[in-house]
Amino acid sequence: MEYIHREFSREKSAYYDIVVVGGGLAGLIAAIAAARQGANTAIIQDRPMFGGNASSEIRMHICGASENQKKPEFEEGGILHEIMLLNKSRNDSFNYSIWDMTLYEAAKKEEKLTCYLNTTMTDCVTKDNTITSVRAYQLTTETFFTLSAKIFIDCTGIGTLAMRAGADFMIGSEGRDEFSEPDALDHHTHDRMGNTLLLKAVDRGHPVNFTPPSFARHFTEEELRFRPHSTGFTASVGDTSDYTRMTAFSTSAVDYGYWWIEICGKTDDFFSEYEDIRDELLSCVWGVWDHIKNGGDHGAENYDLEWVGILPGMREGRRIIGDYVLTENDILANRRFDDGIAYGGWAMDVHTSGGLYDFDKHPSTIHCFDGAYEIPYRCYYSRNIKNLMMAGKIISASKLGISSARVMGTCAIGGQAVGTAAAMCIEKQLFPRELLQHIEELRSNLVRDDCLIPGFCGDDGDLIKGARVFASSHKDGHEPKHITNGSAREGLYISDGISKNGENIRIIPEKAVSLKEVRLTFDSCFERPIKITLSDKRRAQQLPGVPRELVKDYKIELMFGGKVIVSREIRGNFERMNIHTFEDILTDEIRLTVLATNGCPDVRIFRIAAYGGNTK
Repeated sequence: MEYIHREFSREKSAYYDIVVVGGGLAGLIAAIAAARQGANTAIIQDRPMFGGNASSEIRMHICGASENQKKPEFEEGGILHEIMLLNKSRNDSFNYSIWDMTLYEAAKKEEKLTCYLNTTMTDCVTKDNTITSVRAYQLTTETFFTLSAKIFIDCTGIGTLAMRAGADFMIGSEGRDEFSEPDALDHHTHDRMGNTLLLKAVDRGHPVNFTPPSFARHFTEEELRFRPHSTGFTASVGDTSDYTRMTAFSTSAVDYGYWWIEICGKTDDFFSEYEDIRDELLSCVWGVWDHIKNGGDHGAENYDLEWVGILPGMREGRRIIGDYVLTENDILANRRFDDGIAYGGWAMDVHTSGGLYDFDKHPSTIHCFDGAYEIPYRCYYSRNIKNLMMAGKIISASKLGISSARVMGTCAIGGQAVGTAAAMCIEKQLFPRELLQHIEELRSNLVRDDCLIPGFCGDDGDLIKGARVFASSHKDGHEPKHITNGSAREGLYISDGISKNGENIRIIPEKAVSLKEVRLTFDSCFERPIKITLSDKRRAQQLPGVPRELVKDYKIELMFGGKVIVSREIRGNFERMNIHTFEDILTDEIRLTVLATNGCPDVRIFRIAAYGGNTK
């Protein structure tokens, strides 16, 4: 028998304006934003799907500044909200395969975005504190890639690219002397939050037996006394002083969880322990379920496991040092910054350093606060690597700062801000730090793209801001003038029903304007959740279909001298922001006729804005 031994390797090179490493929500949205702004962009993702902790591999639902609608005015907009609405329009069954497909579709439809899935960045080349290229390997095609770019964005979740490039970073927990944070530890430690595997169970309506695998760890009721794991479980609240309280567990179910099955590792180098941590987590998650099913009455007799994760979700890694470090002091003060480009509102959620094995402690300490804080642009680029930016839970923040800013909603809007900024750097031929001289333009561009920056409207070039508005009807306090106030969050026009011929809105600018684009921002009801989730509790909070407040069918017309110059009709809309582009149309009136909503009896519009050529 003849044996053939052949050695070969595929080598490919490509050049982009921007390379994003990491395809979680922060990385995916950063890449989409950069591509939409015109930058030739690539994204490297080491998994076969996008989404990171939100994907079907881990299945953590998206939390953000609204704290599960406790602060609905701070619900995240922009690309994240757009993707979530798209998913809600087709996925009332909360199917994670459809969610994966929705994220994949969002990436693949961008013409200027190239996706490298199943591809791991292995190294980078840095010269004069500037990254010139990254090296990556695609497992499925056995191909090595060398990708060069002008700007690189680290969205790995643990700062791998930054570390390889020689960027300054922090890790562990800072002492009180480092940033003067009131709730910091007395001195620096290597404490960090750990990794978790989630599970989903279903009620079969009849008793279901469970036989644990041989590697399952045994847990006692005493060991789990501070961790919710049965129907009706209640734990003590603890300290409730001012803004600090221990996690309070009210009535709980056994169908979904458990975030507190958390392993932090045994050494300072928990990156090298990842496989060991995964193995330990597997023994714990199956052991916890064994305890629930076979360790006493936990109200789970009829419950059967439907899914158990095998890829741990990671909470904390390196934090890359930028020109500013976000701290607890900024959060508690609801601080605003001249270069604020994103925001957070989730409580400072600090998990116990021993994770699941800290049996005598609550699994997390919550530092609550009202309102929201801004995150400055200076937290999103490296202080010592000239062309390195970052988004996600590796931004420039202290341990307490990132304990709030690490949740996926906050990471996602930061990703959109960074992708937009990176594209501006390409357009203006600047390094990220140099873009500070154009920070007002960046902030205004983000507002234009339906991103919230608390307290900031800016000047995004809206040619009909302050224009006269007339409507066929309106409710008191929700006059049509709100439509052109320049804000997609403050002031809401609401009609008084919908007539059989539709509700008519007329916008008349002071002078005729040459338009290339009109953006309509409808109400998508931030008060009601629309996120993909495994939690029956969170599912029960949602209504079928897209938000009923959204405009469904409408016609928009650009007028001049009383004549219709161009007309567009839309049916079946489910998006909050609708963008219509034109070939430089001179108009002295914009007409919008709303024919139907997705179920709401009234028309609800936040903003209509127009952009384009010079005022005539």
